[in-house]
Amino acid sequence: MKYTAIIEKTSTGYSAYLPDVPGCVATGRTLSSVRRNIEEALRFHLEGLHIEGEPLPVSSSKVETLDIPRRELALA
Repeated sequence: MKYTAIIEKTSTGYSAYLPDVPGCVATGRTLSSVRRNIEEALRFHLEGLHIEGEPLPVSSSKVETLDIPRRELALA
């Protein structure tokens, strides 16, 4: 199963969350640790849903990187 993970830089490392899996979050001091932690959190979350007889979330998020040239911005 594939889910989109959003990873953000913080003042102490990184944080991550999954838009399609509410409540599934993780942190880490390094990028590799937050990746490992969010994957572990996702596995734990999905296994818990399965044990409780709940449906697994459907992945529907898409990721796009927007590139707006600085010269096109009205910056004073």
